Order: sequence, then C-alpha cells, then structure tokens
Amino acid sequence: MSLKNKNILIGICGGIAAYKVCELIRFLKKSEANVKVIMTNNAQRFITPLTVQTLSQNRVYLDTFESEYFYDIEHISLTAWADILVVAPATANIIGKFANGIADDLLTTTFLAFNKPILVVPAMNSNMFENKIVQANIQKLKQVGINVLEPEAGLLACGVYGKGRYPENRKIVIEIERLLEKKDLDGKRVLITAGPTREYLDPVRFISNRSSGKMGFALAEEAYKRGAKVTLVSGPVNIQTYADIEIVNVETAYEMYEEVKSIKDKYDILIFSAAVADFKPKNFRESKIKKEQEQELQIELQKNPDILKYAGETKKDWQIVVGFSAETENLIENSKKKLYEKNADLIVANNVLQEGAGFNVDTNIVTLISKEKVLELPKLSKEEVAGRIFDFIVDYLCRR
Repeated sequence: MSLKNKNILIGICGGIAAYKVCELIRFLKKSEANVKVIMTNNAQRFITPLTVQTLSQNRVYLDTFESEYFYDIEHISLTAWADILVVAPATANIIGKFANGIADDLLTTTFLAFNKPILVVPAMNSNMFENKIVQANIQKLKQVGINVLEPEAGLLACGVYGKGRYPENRKIVIEIERLLEKKDLDGKRVLITAGPTREYLDPVRFISNRSSGKMGFALAEEAYKRGAKVTLVSGPVNIQTYADIEIVNVETAYEMYEEVKSIKDKYDILIFSAAVADFKPKNFRESKIKKEQEQELQIELQKNPDILKYAGETKKDWQIVVGFSAETENLIENSKKKLYEKNADLIVANNVLQEGAGFNVDTNIVTLISKEKVLELPKLSKEEVAGRIFDFIVDYLCRR
C-alpha cells in the first residue's frame, strides 16, 4: 500500500524513545505522507518542537488552548484532518489516561475524540510494562478496538534487558499501512514461496540462481496488510520483514516441496514465487571435491519435484493457485502453456532479460495471465506489483 497523501497524526510522549520518532517521521515523509505531531509537555524535555517541525514540515501542536482562532478547536480539527493517530512512544502514564478516559491535555482530548484507526506503541522500563495495572490498561484499550503494537525485548535505556523496547520504525510503518489498507483478504489464509533453492554438489558447493526473494516477501507483506494470515516458505535470502507473518526457512527444492505438501490444504491462496531449481545433482559427494583429484568434472542432474504442478493437480475447489513464469522468450505463449499444464488459476509472467525486471532488483515488469484475460503492467516497484497481483486475485475471487 502507498501512504502517499495519507494524513498521519503522531502523538509523542515523554519517554527516552521519543528521539526515535524522528526517524519514523522521516520514513513517513519519504513515503509522501502528510504528518502532523502533538507533543506532550514531557516529550518536549527529550526532543525539541523545532526538530519535529523541521522533519514534519508542519506546525507542532503543544497545547489545547494555543490556537489563535477561537473556532479552531484543535483536538477536533486534528481529528477531522487525520486518517490515523499513532501514539509513540506511549508511556505508562498516557496509556493509563487513555484507558480511563482522562482528558487533561491536547493528546488525551484528541484521543477521546478520534473515531478512526489508532495505533498505540508502548515503550518503557520492563518492570513498568509488566506491571499488572499497566497490562490491565493495555487490555482495556484492546477490548475497545485500539491497536497496540507490542514492544520488543532488548537492552533498555535503564541498562536492564527486558520487554519494553521501542520497536523498529519500519515495523510501525507496516502496521500503519495495515490499518489503512482495505481488508479484502480478511479471513483468508495465504501460503507463499520465495527466494532461490540450493542443490548441493558436496558440503560446500551448490547450484542455485540469482533470486533475491524480494518479490515473495513483498507479496507476503501485502497479504498481511490486507488482512490475511500469511505463511512464507523461503529459500536462503538476506531479507528481514517486520510484518507479523510465519516464516519457514528451507534450503533445497525437495525441502520446499515437502513443506508445501504438508501444509498446503490449510490455505485459501497458494502463490509460488520461489525460483526453484528444476534439477539437482544426482550424486552428492560426502566430502569436498578436490580440484587436484578431478581433471574434468561432469555433473549428472536429475529432476526436482515440480511444486507448482503438484499444487495445481491436488488443489481443492476453493483454493486458488498462482504460479510465476520467468522467461527469456515467447513470454505470453510459454506462460499460457504453463497456466494450463500446471492447472493454475493465474500466472505472473516476466521476461528476466528486460531491464528492471526479474532477479535481484527492486522493480518488476509483469504480465498477469488467467484463462479469462491478460493484463500487462508497466515497470513498478515490487511492492506495487504485489498490490496489483492481489487486486487481480481478489477480482478473480469475486468473479468466481
């Protein structure tokens, strides 16, 4: 989802993690969101309003009664303007006020008047966070529909290790996107494969490909934001996601096949974006192949299981199977053939020789192919491609 032109209101409270919100504002502005900020009195002891104003490019709101115009009631006007309220860091004090309906400053009055999505991000000493009163207040917020992003465990500013650490800002951004995204996958379970596989010759050498896994991870995050429960079966990649999804790490094509085989019947939508090795060495050497012992090395290969074909042949009536087709020629013809041969519902086809498409880049150029239609997309970011793929899937579900 794009945050472009979304109006995001941030409430900064008086905790040591307040300085980290500066980076959150920077991320949001980079995403072309509009950002306004309310700072409590104690927040101003940790960072200055001038810093926040410079980063947000908007006036910072400090006091309920500071408006020059009597009719501009700020806790109402800000509520009307914002699409979401994010309170970060949320201290034990502000959580207690929220939970018990106390409105004694601009942030608390705005909170009570806000009838759109709210995200509260607690950050505090671990003993404070685990205090039964604080936990009861958090539960009260959750029970009335307030979204609470759990803090992380780690080394805290007070020098102790425990739960209460301010989460990564990228995780907060994903939660903001999730709360603002349409929930057209709510209740759906989505299984996605991603990345390359490795087929070993010996304990140190393997056959693989250039897949980075970026497309699969973008699909997983998009499905999560749209309300789905997501499981990602991933080959070896160097990607971290902050979305709340289940990740199963595998290495070889056979391991991926076995994992998919064991869990696929639990899912409504199956997306096979992994670049699975079609072949593996027929013979595995238990010890490292020494170049001094081999004048010429010949490798005999055998076929790996075809995961997409297996899923297509065994899918339930209510399941949707989506495959990827990485081609270097005859893109539409080869991909349509794959659609029918693998009994898939949708093929995402791309020519990996095109600049800006394929492996190990941040963009992709794909054509979406079903039995009913063919949709060519321009060069987009992989996040945008993921959104268009799920739009296509949701449309397919509605038509079916």
